[in-house]
Order: sequence, then structure tokens, then C-alpha cells
Amino acid sequence: QVQLVESRGGLVQPGGSLRLSCAASGSVISRNLMGWYRQAPGMERELVATVDSGGSANYADSVKGRFTISRDNAMNTVFLEMNSLKPEDTAVYYCHVHIFLYGADYWGKGTLVTVSS
Repeated sequence: QVQLVESRGGLVQPGGSLRLSCAASGSVISRNLMGWYRQAPGMERELVATVDSGGSANYADSVKGRFTISRDNAMNTVFLEMNSLKPEDTAVYYCHVHIFLYGADYWGKGTLVTVSS
């Protein structure tokens, strides 16, 4: 089993910044894909960004240039640096890990990010 623990989100003003982190523990295999998804009220969950074990990142168009995903392989931790936040970034953000050896997906419980003045 793999457990994911996300840092606390929060309330941020438009144009502000916030950094999320997610630590994976348990049977974490090094070859994996870590990422963040988000779900706004009344909307489906959507991809925000992913990063593979080699550090290659992929971003949703809506966050390109504003968000940066990174990871610390030694700590099995993934980070999401969010800058120039907009009200439409308000959502519950979920950490996600796909472990290729298991063919399995794991999710954090989610953390709420609210962008509002």
C-alpha cells in the first residue's frame, strides 16, 4: 500500500502564490509518475501537472507558465508551486501517484485551495 499526505492548502488572494507538497510512504517503487489533479465545485477532476521519475513534467494548458511541479525522489515527495493564482484556480487539489510495477493509482485525500480577495 501507498499512502499520500498532502500539505494544507489555504486562502490566497488573486495574484498570490502557494506551494503544495505531498509525501508518499509505504511500498513506493522509484519508477512512478507523481502529479496533481484538481476538482472545482460542480466540475470533474482534471489534471494539473505530472512529473516522472526522471523529472520530465507535463502541465495543463490552463496552468502553464504559472505552476511548477517538481519532486524529491529521495523523499518520495512531489511539490506544486503555484504563482499568479486566479479565482478559477479555486479547487480541491489531489496528489496522485501511479506506480508502473503495480499498475496501480493512489490518491491523497485532497486539500482545498481558495483564491479570493
